[in-house]
Amino acid sequence: MVGILSISAFVTPHLVTASRQIVRMSASKTRNPRVTLESLVIKPPSHPTYDLKGIIKLALAEDAGDLGDVTCMATLPADMVVEAHFLAKEDGIIAGIAIADMIFDEVDPLLEVEWFKNDGDVVHKGLQFGKVHGRAQNIILAERVVLNFMQRMSGIATLTKAMADAARPACILETRKTAPGLRLVDKWAVLIGGGRNHRMGLFDMVMIKDNHISVAGGVTNAIKSVDAFLQQRNLQMGVEIETRTLEEVKEVLHFASQTKTSLTRIMLDNMVIPQPDGDVDVSMLKEAVELISGRFETEASGNVTVDTVHKIGQTGVTYISSGALTHSVKALDISLKIDTELALQVGRRTKRA
Repeated sequence: MVGILSISAFVTPHLVTASRQIVRMSASKTRNPRVTLESLVIKPPSHPTYDLKGIIKLALAEDAGDLGDVTCMATLPADMVVEAHFLAKEDGIIAGIAIADMIFDEVDPLLEVEWFKNDGDVVHKGLQFGKVHGRAQNIILAERVVLNFMQRMSGIATLTKAMADAARPACILETRKTAPGLRLVDKWAVLIGGGRNHRMGLFDMVMIKDNHISVAGGVTNAIKSVDAFLQQRNLQMGVEIETRTLEEVKEVLHFASQTKTSLTRIMLDNMVIPQPDGDVDVSMLKEAVELISGRFETEASGNVTVDTVHKIGQTGVTYISSGALTHSVKALDISLKIDTELALQVGRRTKRA
């Protein structure tokens, strides 16, 4: 979002310092257009009950509490207007720009936000990639919530980009191992990083895992039950079954050859075997893929890292899923600074800019 501001401004001499200029403005501003999901280049995944705006309001209320930002109210005049700059403190893929726009708009629709990068773009350490202009109290009120979302999403997008590039020709997927309450946000970051989304939740895909198989009495019984359930409910959706051995793979294939089934994908779980030297043995995975021979989509799971994903992707598997994309993410270091020159000096001193 590029905010357009129509103002009359005058410099207030006693508020000018060597490192920044602070101005007071008249109230004649053009309101920023509200952010719409339809206008986004990389849209968030769909979810029937997820309230993204509600999550944003919850995050802001969590931070502001019942009194608001008491430090800002104590130290800053209510009408003071400043400009703050977003600064990347390490290399990575930027994500969360769209949600930052939503947060700023929720706090103060008159804030003017301008970005020099888009979601999914590369940023380098020391790069100023955006700025926000408006009332200082409102910028600082939004600051931490904006950064919490952006840093987490950018960390996810950065790792996803690295793994997606290495996995080709396979596609990289995340899992349901997301932060509670941030399912859609985490999965959105995966899309921004160039990955694909696995199921959104328990409702949009049948995924027959080990516990289901154990209770059902084996892979064949589990698939039969799912086929009957979907037919009875007149439901159409993807169906995946987890297999842990080549024998289970063969059993699934035998059943599918004998009867019509709703099965669409076979997960090949923990068929990537770690080796003492840090390498992985993918021969079992490759054999399973060859057995399936394109009759179903395939998904490799287990022992997937940045270092192993390329070798896994060369086996012919369709998808590679990694819980680490969201459950063990390292946030990308980003800051929002009013005094950008001083921030850069400190960053260079600490080797973070």
